[in-house]
Amino acid sequence: MTDYLIPILPIQQFKNGFTTCEHLKSDRITLVQLEDELLGVHRVSSRTTHNIVTPPLCRSPSPAIPPPKKAWEAFYPEGSINPSAELPGGFGFYLSGPSSFAQQLEEGANEVLVSYRMMLSDDWEWVRGGKLPGFFGGIGPFAYNCTGGRQEDRCQCFNLRPMWRPKGVGELYTYLPLVESNSEILKKVPPQSIQDPNYGFSVGRGAFNWVKAVGNWIAVACRIKLNAIGCSDGEVQLWVDGEPVITVHGLLLRQSNQSIIKGMHFQTFFGGHTQEWASPKDQKAWFADVTGVVL
Repeated sequence: MTDYLIPILPIQQFKNGFTTCEHLKSDRITLVQLEDELLGVHRVSSRTTHNIVTPPLCRSPSPAIPPPKKAWEAFYPEGSINPSAELPGGFGFYLSGPSSFAQQLEEGANEVLVSYRMMLSDDWEWVRGGKLPGFFGGIGPFAYNCTGGRQEDRCQCFNLRPMWRPKGVGELYTYLPLVESNSEILKKVPPQSIQDPNYGFSVGRGAFNWVKAVGNWIAVACRIKLNAIGCSDGEVQLWVDGEPVITVHGLLLRQSNQSIIKGMHFQTFFGGHTQEWASPKDQKAWFADVTGVVL
């Protein structure tokens, strides 16, 4: 594997995995098409679309990684917020990966990395913030809908999604088991971390910026390592374009071996849940080169 693909796969030691990136070649990685059925896409938000399109030309093509030929397109209409709002925007679904990868997750893969490339429309406006695809997991059906201010059964699920804030400020937005040790660890993540008593935890706000994604493809990669039962030794790590931007150790992500990594929560929208978060105009984003490996 060549060095220029490190942004898509920043950890070179892995067991096996899958990718939709035709340039990422390895005998341990299966190449699959960007299709719902092949990628284990399920629980799709019914009021939004994630059409496969030929993405527009980017502002500054990378001389290293060729742009993807196909991408999922997210559409954020003027005035839209999350996919369940009166005027929905973006899209949302869960992705477990091809059957061989999904089976390893169900069998309790302890450490996994997922990544994708994204591009925001050339005239993008940030407003207050919005969500981007990340991880989800937990015990059976409790793993789903761990977000949106959920308080019940929070020790039976976890969810981690990157997020943008005003002017493209980046962070990792987390829903983890509500235990004091997690709060104490997350509060210390620089440069700023904020706990919302009714929703999730903004982690590492300002550790990076999404501005480069406006009109250009950038790679987003996230690693999660589950804790041993009875120990707070879970880990989370986020890379943006191959640069490690947030790393957190000492987490309790689960309290039972039945709580497992389920795959990707492939969701994006403006919000927040109130209208001041809404997109100020029709906007689009594109997502491609979806990749997952078991470490």
